[in-house]
Amino acid sequence: MALDVLENDAKRRSLKPLRKLYPYVLRYRVLVLGAIFSLVLAAATTLTLPIALRRMIDHGFTSSDSTFISNYFGMMVVIAGVLALASACRYYFVITLGERVVADLRRDVFAHVTKLSPGFFDTVQSGEIVSRLTADTTQIKSTVGATASVALRNAILGLGALAMMVITSPKLSGLVIAAIPVIVLPLVAFGRSVRRKSRAAQDTLAEASAYASEQIGAVRTMQSFTNEALVVSRFSTAVNAAFEAARSSVLARSVLTFFAIFAIFSSVVAVLWFGSKDVLAGTISPGTLGQFLLYSVFAAGALGALSEVWGELSQAAGAAERLTELLAEEPAIAAAASPVAMPVPATGSVEFRDVVFAYPVRPGQAALDNLSFRVKPGETVAIVGPSGAGKSTVFSLLLRFYDPDGGKILIDGVDLRDADLGELRSRIAIVPQDVTIFAATARDNIGFGRPRATEAEIVQAARDAHADEFIGRLEKGYDTELGERGVTLSGGQRQRVAIARAILRDAPILLLDEATSALDAESETLVQTALEELMEGRTTIVIAHRLATVLKADRILVMEDGRIVEEGTHRSLVAKGGTYARLAALQFDHGSEALQRAAG
Repeated sequence: MALDVLENDAKRRSLKPLRKLYPYVLRYRVLVLGAIFSLVLAAATTLTLPIALRRMIDHGFTSSDSTFISNYFGMMVVIAGVLALASACRYYFVITLGERVVADLRRDVFAHVTKLSPGFFDTVQSGEIVSRLTADTTQIKSTVGATASVALRNAILGLGALAMMVITSPKLSGLVIAAIPVIVLPLVAFGRSVRRKSRAAQDTLAEASAYASEQIGAVRTMQSFTNEALVVSRFSTAVNAAFEAARSSVLARSVLTFFAIFAIFSSVVAVLWFGSKDVLAGTISPGTLGQFLLYSVFAAGALGALSEVWGELSQAAGAAERLTELLAEEPAIAAAASPVAMPVPATGSVEFRDVVFAYPVRPGQAALDNLSFRVKPGETVAIVGPSGAGKSTVFSLLLRFYDPDGGKILIDGVDLRDADLGELRSRIAIVPQDVTIFAATARDNIGFGRPRATEAEIVQAARDAHADEFIGRLEKGYDTELGERGVTLSGGQRQRVAIARAILRDAPILLLDEATSALDAESETLVQTALEELMEGRTTIVIAHRLATVLKADRILVMEDGRIVEEGTHRSLVAKGGTYARLAALQFDHGSEALQRAAG
């Protein structure tokens, strides 16, 4: 299931998730080849140092030839220069590669998330997704940009040192090679534990981040109910849980590092002890022992570094696993393989045929039950009913956020499941009850309705929605930042921005979900006029409780328990004395006399 953090242990015992990064890395072969060449050159240069040391000990010191020693020291300076250049190139190539790979990965993950169906977000916290886009990709950047190169460098250096040890002294090399399984096998076992604990730490931190994101987004509600202490306490609990998980991971890595360093350097001491006996016996020269000792130190250091790197690679594998889980999510709303072309020009007809639907999170509870109705091109239909009747579900299905479990929905005679999703939604404009205002300028917020709209079209849409007058009073006019979720605007102002956005979209089908619910009496009058102009010549479906909107509708559909229980005009439905008359008496006016005046 989506983002299930309880993966089985078999998946957690390897670095296989890192293989998913190969396609991203291989896009930049020049950087990869440059990094590998630099790594090999640095390792090869390092491996020449013990040979120089042996020749100085065996030849330079014994003959007291100062010129010989000077030449060798000069040569070592040249080697140091080559090593420094190779290391600098390695740093440039691998860090650039890491930044590039993570930028691509973040882009692809975000692009994939934007295509997932709304049903996915019914069960997943947005903060969890943001954590994967930030913390997990940062962990991968560290791995691709540094850890992987360190691992590769030490692997090359370690293998090269082992090879040179065999060449230098097969006898002493045999002792070292015999000790390798004793060292490596426990490292692998510890590494598995580190990876499991690293994944747990990442998941716990993501949960804490998700909770913080949710509370920051609702800071006004939190402060209004004076729940600061409660929120801080819960976040502290989440942070402490994340800390404990991280500490467990760090402890495992510390034990791993202790064992690796102790075992490796103990073996070096043992080799030195055996080698010193061979020098005293005259079997090998002091320079040869020095050369072998340096190679063994290189090999030991490389293995020690690899043991530390293993923990970091395990963390990165956990991060890669979490990201690939996200990339593996398939949209519940599948695009048609061969979409049916929708008629041009659009007419704006809408039809529901025996539609049955239940939300995925509540599969046993039907939101719509054999719902059927038709809206003719240019007709205005109002949908009313008690809370939970299924009114908003109609809009969600029209926008194809979900597919019905049974029946068909058609726009311009085409089944939504057969139409191109982009073409379908381009024919619909919506003014929702809960308006979304982005942390951008007023111009950008209105222009979101049609990104390629001109400045003049944006301004005209604002004027038609009666938003131009308050935007003009803002500090920078249309260039004023409106703040996250439009916190700098009143509810009515946010609603008018949303209406301007819908006007700019200029779609043949208009969906109004309580479009005037947040407006005061004066603003409602202005916006109602703008809406009437916007509705003219368009198919309009209105979810409304406001009397003015309902009275203007050509037809009213009364929904209850996912079905249409009444249909007609305001006057005819009031005369029936059924569900609509009861709702009208409760919600539109508070007395029958006022209701009759409105109806008459």
